[in-house]
Amino acid sequence: MNLALVIVGVLLMIGSGVLFAQQARALTGTIIGAVGLLFTVAGWVMLDGGSTLSDALRTGGLAAAAIVGLYALWLADRRHKIDEDRQDVERRRHDLETQRHTIEQARQQMESQRMQHDRERSTDERFARSIELLGNDADQVRVGAMHALAGLARSRPEYTQTVLDVMCAYLRRPFDHAHYARLRGASEVEESVEADRERQVRLTAQRLIGELLPESGDGRAPTYDLDLTGATLEYFDISERVVGQLTARSVNLYEANAFGNMEIYGDAWFTSAHSWGKFIAPGTTFHKRAWFTNFEADQLVDLKQSKFDGVTKLAHATFDGKVVLRGSKFAQPIDLNHSAFNGGLDMSSAATTTADTHGMTVSLEMKNELPQGWIVDDTGLVRT
Repeated sequence: MNLALVIVGVLLMIGSGVLFAQQARALTGTIIGAVGLLFTVAGWVMLDGGSTLSDALRTGGLAAAAIVGLYALWLADRRHKIDEDRQDVERRRHDLETQRHTIEQARQQMESQRMQHDRERSTDERFARSIELLGNDADQVRVGAMHALAGLARSRPEYTQTVLDVMCAYLRRPFDHAHYARLRGASEVEESVEADRERQVRLTAQRLIGELLPESGDGRAPTYDLDLTGATLEYFDISERVVGQLTARSVNLYEANAFGNMEIYGDAWFTSAHSWGKFIAPGTTFHKRAWFTNFEADQLVDLKQSKFDGVTKLAHATFDGKVVLRGSKFAQPIDLNHSAFNGGLDMSSAATTTADTHGMTVSLEMKNELPQGWIVDDTGLVRT
């Protein structure tokens, strides 16, 4: 009987091996193998004749338990490998997803760059076309080109300085209207319909310049420069606007031109400018240099309540109209060297440290209000 147990156990172990080789039947093979080993070991122990049945079964049970333990270890290792494989698959899936996302981002970036390039090309084409139309013979076409440039500056702020430069360049073009000739006292002038149309185009350019400049009081607003050297201006109004550098050398100003309550952060150059009408600039702050050297004015120059933080020069200037500097403040000595105030000078309440008044004259026939300590002799010379 003991030999029969051994034979049965061996057969069971062989069968379990066959089953265990197939992964799906591993548990069944393990159980059969454990039972086979139980019978085999028990039978083997019984063949020795020195052990009881219970001892043989106990020994066989330990052997069977060892088989079950090995199966548990194998199963745990199998699960660990499956987890590793699953994590590897997940990692590869994540990598693929990341690559897909990166590729999508690159595609979107390329598409955005393409669209940006198309917009820039379209903008450049609009700009070039508008510049071309400024030379058109028809005044309405030139006005339309001005508005197109202004619209471009509003939609694309990076073009604002360029558009302002173009409009200032247009105003610097030689232009002499019969109306201006009459203001200068010419006896015979010839009216021109074409010149009057050009005058309207220039007035449009002046108005658009004022609209494109930021309003004063906005500390976050950008500053743009204006170069109006040699320009002809009439009713030019950039009051309450912010400007960087204002260059108006040799400019001709007709009728009334307004520069009041401005913030001029760069230098202001009015050297050799001529104001044939009124120059209105009260309450303006000149943060840097304010040069009116060789400035000529036929009518009122109003600079009251203005603030001059930098060097201020009115040297060799001629003012045939009244000059009002009442309540203005000068952070540095004002240069009035060889300036002539023929229409009266009002500097009452003006705050100034010292001034260079060498050769400065005022008209004795006009009312003059000068800072305390300034003396006018019987020839009109002013001494401080």
